[in-house]
Amino acid sequence: MSLGTSRQFPAARMRRMRKDDFSRRMMRESTLTAADLIWPVFVLEGSGRREAVPSMPGVERLSLDLLIEEAREAFELGIPALALFPVVDVELKSELAEEAYSASGLVQRSVRELKAALPELGVITDVALDPYTSHGQDGILDEAGYVHNDRTVETLLKQALSHAEAGADVVAPSDMMDGRIGAIRGVLEQEHLHNTRIMAYSAKYASSYYGPFRDAVGSAGNLGKADKTTYQMDPANGDEALHEVAMDIAEGADMVMVKPGMPYLDVVRRVKEELKVPTFAYQVSGEYAMHMAAFEQGWLDADKVMLESLMCFKRAGADGVLTYFAKRAARLLVR
Repeated sequence: MSLGTSRQFPAARMRRMRKDDFSRRMMRESTLTAADLIWPVFVLEGSGRREAVPSMPGVERLSLDLLIEEAREAFELGIPALALFPVVDVELKSELAEEAYSASGLVQRSVRELKAALPELGVITDVALDPYTSHGQDGILDEAGYVHNDRTVETLLKQALSHAEAGADVVAPSDMMDGRIGAIRGVLEQEHLHNTRIMAYSAKYASSYYGPFRDAVGSAGNLGKADKTTYQMDPANGDEALHEVAMDIAEGADMVMVKPGMPYLDVVRRVKEELKVPTFAYQVSGEYAMHMAAFEQGWLDADKVMLESLMCFKRAGADGVLTYFAKRAARLLVR
């Protein structure tokens, strides 16, 4: 029955099914569980270290020993995976980001220890150079200061391979260089790392919502007043996102990411409906910070709005959500 020929009032009373909790639950179109959540975490060097991120209330940078403890709780709550982001010491940053692919680097060591402690917890690693570059860009600069695509891909290959060899379950290129998915898939196949999954940040926009994240990983100061508009997508574009996703899937991505999240739910819907691939979205740091600011002022009901915001991703078609609310939401969902 089309909407044009649907029943009319009073034969149809739409409120009838809304009257009781049981019937509301029976007709619910989307569901949200802890299994839909991926927890982004920030790891730093040392032991017993816990640093608050001022622009992200409730979020902390953790040394690996404390992160493993927190990760164990997340796993017990039913969260299937975490996404690992490093806080790289200033002295290890360079023009060419060599530390990104060091076998003894912070991410590589963290992956090995996380997998040893919690082998069933999925570990997703960020494949991008901005935490490692002295200029804060996601790639290698040419003489004019432009991010050189193919030279950057060469370094991303090394980084992704080092993560996979350390035991990462999923490598997640978030750099937006052209051709990097095919190149990474090729080297993983060549090295017989057939089951290392690729989560491609295929529709990553040059958004202003990333500020608190850059504070958290320590790249904001390096980037300064520069931006990433020459490689991340224009927020005005939707069709372009479908081309990006289609290309990454053709090159060997297993799943794709739309970033940011709630301001781009139209893109999530189009990707899922038109391409029908595993689709994820990132409720980014700016989204989290705005919610937290309103919660702390008492302007919004924290638990209800948090869960509503996450349900919106599921309704739009996302298979899962990266969110800093993951543990807080999971505690509510398992009640």
